[in-house]
Amino acid sequence: MNFIKKNYQGIVLSFFIALIATFLGQRFSIIGGPVFGILVGLIIALFPRSSVFEPGIKFTSKKILQYAIVLLGFGMNLFQIFAVGSQSLLIIISTISTALIVTYFVSKWLKIPADVSILVGVGSSICGGSAIAATAPVIEAKDEDIAKSISVIFLFNVIAAFLFPIFGEFLGLNDVGFGTWAGTAINDTSSVVAAGQTWAASHSSDVALNYATIVKLTRTLAIIPITLILAFYRSKKSNAVSVKLSQTFPWFILFFLLAAIFSTVFQLDTSVTTTLTDLSKFFITMAMSAIGLNTNIVQLVKSGGKPILLGFICWISIMLVSLVMQQVLGIW
Repeated sequence: MNFIKKNYQGIVLSFFIALIATFLGQRFSIIGGPVFGILVGLIIALFPRSSVFEPGIKFTSKKILQYAIVLLGFGMNLFQIFAVGSQSLLIIISTISTALIVTYFVSKWLKIPADVSILVGVGSSICGGSAIAATAPVIEAKDEDIAKSISVIFLFNVIAAFLFPIFGEFLGLNDVGFGTWAGTAINDTSSVVAAGQTWAASHSSDVALNYATIVKLTRTLAIIPITLILAFYRSKKSNAVSVKLSQTFPWFILFFLLAAIFSTVFQLDTSVTTTLTDLSKFFITMAMSAIGLNTNIVQLVKSGGKPILLGFICWISIMLVSLVMQQVLGIW
């Protein structure tokens, strides 16, 4: 009862913002519900509000975000992912490695705070908002840093969804080549699907869409080792204050993996996995709404230039490496 009394106002506020954001996301799928959640939250944050909302908003931005990642695992079939993903595994490893290396050196050059550079790096290299959502609790990132990173990823998601089919035609990619390129070089799953659908509609074939989606899901699995490495690094770095790995270990990532294994082994009915995945997406939208509520948009705009430049350099690097690797492997 104490928990409910303390947190319900902020949770309810985040819930209703998420409802609005989900509706808008369905109308404008290229943008997506989570981004609308942040935007609505940012607008509401401009107006004064009672402090009674704060505990629930904080709970939503942290804990409900973790629950969402766990539920996301139920929508994955590991056998299907490995069958197609293994063909593009070398490209995926190359693009992820490139993005993380580029992020490290460019962030040093631009003097970008470590948390922002990590979030932009994993968001660019792995799976956009989901990777940021999974990584943020591990490094204990501030809400404003999460919002800043999500904003950067969103910008290039929108650009990619529109430009990738055009670039693909110009480059003369085949269906498999475009699907592999979109799946490895576009940040967020929603934009991968949007680009794949655009290509499929113009080529009367779903091959590119299917390849793009499965390659993207294979990239998503990289969340697990990346977050574990970050958790281990943080525990080692915090030895001076006696912080153990058991205290910083991202247990929700372990539950995410168990959910994926459970879904694969027991071959859950599509209606079940779809329901759980939809609930996961709604929880992510709730969490992003809470993050927007906790973010100072004025400060975000003032300090957003360097992260955008970092995101742009990462994005271009990933696109080029993906195309080069396809040429080397004979896919394109």
